[in-house]
Amino acid sequence: PKYRRRHPTIRRHHDFDAERDAKKLQKACKGMGTDETAIIEILSNRSSDQRQQVKQKYKTLYGKDLEEVLKGELSGNFEKTALALLDRPCEYDARELRKAMKGAGTDELLLIEILCTRVNKVRGFLTSNQHVFSFLTQCPFLQANRDEGLEIDAELAGQDAKDLYEAGEGCWGTDELVFNVVLAKRNYMQLRATFQAYEKLKGKDIEDAIKSETSGDLEKAFLTLVRCAKDCQGYFATRLYEAIKGAGTEEETLIRILVTRAEIDLQTIKEKFHKMYNKSLVEAIKSDTSGDFRKLLVALLH
Repeated sequence: PKYRRRHPTIRRHHDFDAERDAKKLQKACKGMGTDETAIIEILSNRSSDQRQQVKQKYKTLYGKDLEEVLKGELSGNFEKTALALLDRPCEYDARELRKAMKGAGTDELLLIEILCTRVNKVRGFLTSNQHVFSFLTQCPFLQANRDEGLEIDAELAGQDAKDLYEAGEGCWGTDELVFNVVLAKRNYMQLRATFQAYEKLKGKDIEDAIKSETSGDLEKAFLTLVRCAKDCQGYFATRLYEAIKGAGTEEETLIRILVTRAEIDLQTIKEKFHKMYNKSLVEAIKSDTSGDFRKLLVALLH
């Protein structure tokens, strides 16, 4: 398997001046009306690190938290997106995890998405906030530290494929620990080699094996890990498509994916979306959203 390049939609702004941005935002929020265009322009054209600097500069200059000021000026999904962009990525993920566990039911899909797609990034934050996320720190995916390299060990791929077979289809009951170790620890390039070895060994796709051997949330989690390893951008393109199609739009999913992937691979996700569904992600989002919320999402996609 060859390494796939990832392209973001947001990069560091070259002509960056935190003080100038802070003053522009203050001006945008002063007086009778709010200058939403200025807010969109700044939030969608600065990297996460630069947005943090603007926040700090705003506090220094005006003695107020930028988030609190924007809460008073904005509303609805536009406000949610703007505030998400002002969070540090690990804090935003932690907030989303907390939201997923609140209320009557747990949003398993959201939990699985975050824990399976950016476990190394979020682990440190969760363990340093154990009082809030105590049960999550016991999650097997958080116990494993994923190798983030690009090296492939063909011998290990063959051994892992054999171990996965013996832990699943090759035995009575399923040894989940083996699946956890392989799926949560190996780098994505290594996993692709393992899945190819599995198919060669048993003549079937690893996803079919997981579907026949596991069920419920564990099945969803293992399938997410496999799909992300095979094609992470394809996984997110599918999540976006599912959020848009049908009667209602899952705005929270749109916000989360666009905000968290903009500096990683959102351009590649856009291209993948077009390839998979024969339609433009920008156009799909435009037709399903409106107002300043739409403008901010579209700005994040360019």
